[in-house]
Amino acid sequence: MVLRTRGWLAKHRASVERTEALIVPPRRAPAPAQPGGRRIAFLVYRGNPRVGGQGVYTRHLTRELVALGHSVEVFSGAPWPELDDGVGFTPVPGLDLYRDPDPFRTPAFREFRSWADVLEFASLRAGGFAEPWTFGMRVKKLLRARRDDFDIIHDNQCMATGILDLSYEGWPVLETLHHPITVDRAIALAHATSWLERYGVRRWYGFLRMQCRVVQQLPAVLTVSHNSRIDIHEQMGVALERLTVVPVGVDHDVFRPYEDVVPRPHRLMVTTSSDVAMKGLVPLLEAVALVLATRSIDIVIIGRPKPDGAVARTIERLGLGEVVTTISGVSDEAMARLYGEAAVAVVPSLYEGFSLPAIEAMSCGVAVIATTGGAIPEVVGPDAALLVAPGDAAALASAITTLLDDPERCRRMGQAGRARVMERFTWQVTARGTAACYEAVLAGAPLPDAVAFH
Repeated sequence: MVLRTRGWLAKHRASVERTEALIVPPRRAPAPAQPGGRRIAFLVYRGNPRVGGQGVYTRHLTRELVALGHSVEVFSGAPWPELDDGVGFTPVPGLDLYRDPDPFRTPAFREFRSWADVLEFASLRAGGFAEPWTFGMRVKKLLRARRDDFDIIHDNQCMATGILDLSYEGWPVLETLHHPITVDRAIALAHATSWLERYGVRRWYGFLRMQCRVVQQLPAVLTVSHNSRIDIHEQMGVALERLTVVPVGVDHDVFRPYEDVVPRPHRLMVTTSSDVAMKGLVPLLEAVALVLATRSIDIVIIGRPKPDGAVARTIERLGLGEVVTTISGVSDEAMARLYGEAAVAVVPSLYEGFSLPAIEAMSCGVAVIATTGGAIPEVVGPDAALLVAPGDAAALASAITTLLDDPERCRRMGQAGRARVMERFTWQVTARGTAACYEAVLAGAPLPDAVAFH
């Protein structure tokens, strides 16, 4: 007991020292709006593009909105976003309780500076996730003091009570909801193995009650696929007339075929930002084990599986340590080059509201194997991907074997994927569609028809 206490104290001291060494980035003023442009307060409760699609969306959409002549200032909590020139930034510091390398940490007493901090830590100790709620409390206070600086708020999937309060106070608000988080909760519950684990899942997703209540009352909601639009309506109760579709994009100048990259005929690649059941990595690894019985292949995973998580345990159970490479923290160009080395990219997710990894692979001219989960078929179209049922390791293995045996088919699929991205899924298309939504909200008009953004 004494040794455990000493060990905890040592870890706590190290965590406190890391906190004291952290530097909150300074506010950066945005470029002014051009004639006809709007002044946008863009909100994201955690903005780093290395930890999920929300950060990618934030970086690239804000850059292209500025290119259209709008003024954009991002309000974000840690981990901080990566933003391009001309995009403004205001930090919204919180406790950052889930940071690497000490997630679920206990802050030092002097870190508590507001009721939001107290509530955020209390929720953590009770097994909940309060970041969206407490970010909304903090950003509401900041924005109330700057009402004359902005024309509209664009909230990126926070859906907090504080943002609804701002809407009630007269702020025009556009909400982006990438997909219904109710699906994440349902899949996590389905994969829980005990009543205690199911209880923990329900506690963690307690924030969903707030988000459903808020998004039902916000006047305008943008989502990224027709499949997500229907699921948000059915599962979160948002009226269809307040929902429109603007697909996300890919940086096609970076995610492209590179002439100096040599494909490896037995290489698979998969990209995931988290080690959760919904991403389908376990059935993919089981498929790799099946294929290895007949041929030599290897797989690159872009992401950081938990050391003691389901993916790491599966790699050990199946004896795949020599054929699986995990890579994290790579630049976009490095990732694009890794795509170019792959014979096939795999998107094994059980559900996706869109799928950035799919269009990144397609933009690189790589054939895709994907599941039929959620919006993936809508995104990849009829010619760029071979589709299988979600969670079916045998079907994934069969699809992998089929494409590895047919390089010409892979080449045709890669060409079709690149063409589809250039037609539909660039960030310029996303920015134009989003700007059309701003104009509708500010005019009090119905949201534009999603078909106009294709």
